[in-house]
Amino acid sequence: MGDAPRAALDFTMELHAPGDLSRDAERADALITVHARPPDPAGPGAGSTPPSAEVLLMDRSLSMSGPGRLDEAKRAVCAAIDTLRDGTLFAVVAGDHEATVVHPPDGRRPLPADEARRREAKAAVHAVRAQGGTRIGSWLECARGLFDAAAVDGVRHAVLYTDGKDEHETREQLDAVLDSCTDRFVCDVRGLGGDWEYRELHRIAQALHGSSEAVLDIADLTADFEALMSEARRVVVPRVYLGLRFSELFTLDRVRQTAPVEADLTGQRQSYEEGFHIPLGAWSPGLRQYQVTLRLDPGRVPLDTDLRAAWITLHAEQGGGPGRVALLPTVPMDVRRRSVPAGAATASPELTRVERIRALGMAMRACTDAYASGDLGRADRELRTALDLAGELGQTRKAAELRAVAERNADGRMMVRRTVTRAEMQRLALDSTRTGVSTGLPADAGSGPPVDSVAAGPADGPERCPHCRAVLPVRGARFCEECGLSVDTGSGA
Repeated sequence: MGDAPRAALDFTMELHAPGDLSRDAERADALITVHARPPDPAGPGAGSTPPSAEVLLMDRSLSMSGPGRLDEAKRAVCAAIDTLRDGTLFAVVAGDHEATVVHPPDGRRPLPADEARRREAKAAVHAVRAQGGTRIGSWLECARGLFDAAAVDGVRHAVLYTDGKDEHETREQLDAVLDSCTDRFVCDVRGLGGDWEYRELHRIAQALHGSSEAVLDIADLTADFEALMSEARRVVVPRVYLGLRFSELFTLDRVRQTAPVEADLTGQRQSYEEGFHIPLGAWSPGLRQYQVTLRLDPGRVPLDTDLRAAWITLHAEQGGGPGRVALLPTVPMDVRRRSVPAGAATASPELTRVERIRALGMAMRACTDAYASGDLGRADRELRTALDLAGELGQTRKAAELRAVAERNADGRMMVRRTVTRAEMQRLALDSTRTGVSTGLPADAGSGPPVDSVAAGPADGPERCPHCRAVLPVRGARFCEECGLSVDTGSGA
């Protein structure tokens, strides 16, 4: 079955890597855009459905005992069970400060869905009662054990919702669990109401290549779960990897997914043959974009010489066999260190746009954090920064989200609405990583002008963060990638 990944989706990869570097450059960047399209309907493997396993993780902590809350959540989980195809291996876990498998009854391994088992599972869900606290790591460990027991050579997908903070374990404990689950299954995460913590949901979704969204009204959870399950059925390639190999003059600094959501994937790299593989999660038809940043020592890189900096490939696991197969031919990344100082050449419009979209997300999170800490002045400044960036980038959806938490002060300037709820601000931060497709104009582009280029800066070396002295990604950047602080105000993002 070594050719199965090729038949399931047709992949193409485009590399945008500005080859010219200034003489004092310390980094080289590349944008990698990957398209996955359904194969020719008449071709081999078209229309085939890979084996799959599904684990539904439901929060049953005491905070779920509010009027109608757990009943609505049960309705959503039962609706998700009803969407399962016959033959899909599935299990349901109820989580508090521990994790309990409520279906199958023996709790050992997921079982194939059929009419009788769906009925049994829904009866078990209806019997769940609210109790205990919240320890999300134990829920994910339970899911990992179930997926391992299922031994399915295909799509492994989980759905998790929570209405509270992860209060019964430390960040380090949760991170250790996430490390053990990365590249084992995909998990979509939902925050109910407004008492959860957006950073926790971000970390889970980022580590497990899923989505993270807010559901402020629990009555909306059923429709959300049905949509999630529908999307999960479109996944046909379980595990894809970005392969990276570098010349001796360059080292890997960062790998980020930049579209359709932002995620830092650097910590997930796996040593593979002569380089690294970066897990990209499971794939359905669509487009994703990644930014690879390399570091270099200007003193070691010769001037005005074409150099091969990296080799980039795309791989998928072989179904039923060891190793991974290349989906596409290797693509080279070439650079040339020019004998001109920084600022003498126009920056890449594509990379500049990606960095500015990331700055928009950082400003949205900084606004949320400042408001939560009671620093309303800083929250207002970050809000205005985010609104300015959203307008410049034509990000009308983000602009609408920002205006939804804003009002005008007596001077006519935008400020955070003083009656805004915690849930609204948490949702703003959670949505900050959703970028859509950031190649060319964004999918939600409106009347705002796109950023096509940046003016040349002064020829006095790279611009650095005033706090940690790291080189800024582009001239005029408002936030530092290294320390996360605003270059102008010192606020965090």
